[in-house]
Amino acid sequence: MSDLLTFYNAIIIDPLNELETLGSITVDTKDGKILGQNIGLQGRSINCNGMHLAPGIIDIGVKICEPGERHKESFRSASESASIGGVTTLVTRADTKPAIDNPEILEFFKKRALDTSQVRIFPSAAITKKTKGKTMTEIGFLNEGGAIAFSDGLKAISDTKIYYQILKYAADFEALIIGHPQDSSLSKKTSATKSIFSLLKGISSSPDIAEKIGLERDAALAENLSIRYHADQVTTKKGLESLRLSKQRNNNITAGTSIHHFIFNELDIGNYRTFFKLKPPLRSNSDREALIEAIKDGTIDNICSMHTPQDEESKRLPYEEAAFGAVGLETILPASLSLYHNKDLELFKLFQLLSLNPAKILRQSLGTLKKESPADLIIFDLNKPVKVDRFKLKSKSQNTPFDGFNLQGENLLTMVNGNIVFKSHSFNLG
Repeated sequence: MSDLLTFYNAIIIDPLNELETLGSITVDTKDGKILGQNIGLQGRSINCNGMHLAPGIIDIGVKICEPGERHKESFRSASESASIGGVTTLVTRADTKPAIDNPEILEFFKKRALDTSQVRIFPSAAITKKTKGKTMTEIGFLNEGGAIAFSDGLKAISDTKIYYQILKYAADFEALIIGHPQDSSLSKKTSATKSIFSLLKGISSSPDIAEKIGLERDAALAENLSIRYHADQVTTKKGLESLRLSKQRNNNITAGTSIHHFIFNELDIGNYRTFFKLKPPLRSNSDREALIEAIKDGTIDNICSMHTPQDEESKRLPYEEAAFGAVGLETILPASLSLYHNKDLELFKLFQLLSLNPAKILRQSLGTLKKESPADLIIFDLNKPVKVDRFKLKSKSQNTPFDGFNLQGENLLTMVNGNIVFKSHSFNLG
């Protein structure tokens, strides 16, 4: 039996060459590589019937709750959710319990991922011990052990002197630092963005300038020390203004945003809906509109789900007491496609944000459909209506703000390293 598999009659989205064309792509399933585009019907052939084919999504900042909180999310459940959502590569956060802050825990994490996951998983490691912002982790050993990036998750290191010393050391290893741009003193123990809405609702809040201050500090340190720095989520108009200026001075600075922040705004919190309690918090609608413009003009480099599972007990609490975060692996594709349907982005540009740019940030040969690149791809129905039902999500936690929300675009097939890891019942393999 041939090891070659050809997907034909597909609309191919090529973010590297900025093309969207009808054609075919052939995969060598044995070595997990792309053999080429439009080279004829080689091996087994699958008719895509005009569906779209693109590189798999690379999602930076996913929390898998192993070790410590498997009831919220395991490698197996996160992997299944990712494959359904069109995500072929996960970059995981280190703010687990215990944190991934030493080589032994990192090795455990990698082994569990290898044994139970069907998608690619790149672990990040903590910058500080127990992610408490006090003592530097063994960055050199963790880097050698396979940590792709260093981050304390959704915590900003408040002590600038400590942060400076850590970044100076990390620069020696050309390590990627993923920062959470916030001024800790302004945002501590707050649950919303300071506005008339938060005032009327009586929700503790921090000013939007907290993001700007945090980002400018991090950018200044990154520029001074010549490190690779990625801001996990920039969400405010003021923060975006600072980001633009920082990127003009330093091409080693990149930044992302989450699907939740360019679709929802603070008014969606309504009567204290805790599934909308996020970190950073939802912003004003003017911030949301500014964020879309930043996505369009390239100020924002990537889109992520910022997948943060929380159980029912931690969300079914008064708003101020409820846990932060939302799941997003299964909604990242249709949520992101809203940028296309709303005529904000062409599809190849969208997949630069979802696939190509994250690969560049991570320095991985992923996110493209060029010959000899890993066969990580998805096939999706661009126009199929999707109504999100949180109880049908494969994630162990179902804390999605998209529950009952109408989206457009459904993933039909996911391939990782030449292996089909997900296929919709509606897609015929022939």
